[in-house]
Amino acid sequence: MKNIAKLILNLFSQLVVIPFALLSRLEELLPRKPELLFNMCSHIMAFLPGTPGAFLRRAFYTMTLEKCSSHCHIGFGAIISHRCTTIEKHVYIGNYALIGKAHLGEHCLIGSRVSILSGEALHILDESGMWTPYSSKRLSKVTISKNVWIGEAAIVSADIGESCMIGAGSVVSSSIKANVMVAGNPARFIKNTGIPE
Repeated sequence: MKNIAKLILNLFSQLVVIPFALLSRLEELLPRKPELLFNMCSHIMAFLPGTPGAFLRRAFYTMTLEKCSSHCHIGFGAIISHRCTTIEKHVYIGNYALIGKAHLGEHCLIGSRVSILSGEALHILDESGMWTPYSSKRLSKVTISKNVWIGEAAIVSADIGESCMIGAGSVVSSSIKANVMVAGNPARFIKNTGIPE
């Protein structure tokens, strides 16, 4: 009965967000494929409160992202800024998380206020020594492998291997191998997490 109720709520939520999803999809018809409308709709969805908001956010992203499972949770205030992001089954994204261009593997736990950046080269110094503005050409997809737990307020700009734990407030700027716990700024090895039997 619970699964049927959830299915009905998911379908109803998709009907409600169709205008936002269509508006977001219009941009994909343009040659440069901007994400201005997608981001505007993402911000609107982010601040829909309570359980209805969680259903509506998930419905919007299942219709607009490269891939988004209908079995995930996207918390209040969470914003996904690029439509090429992938969210696998049973991913939990906490409140106020900011997700750039990323692949979130199954059973990931993304804590509140976590930032997953779109790689490390979002801004570079030009010939005159000035920082360049944002360019979509410099984005790279960050992969968070399955069963990763990223603690509150961590900042991640590099790939993370399977079954890792990233301590709260950590800054991850280089790839992390599987089955380890890291913490700090910059993130350093703490211990092996081990592989569950």
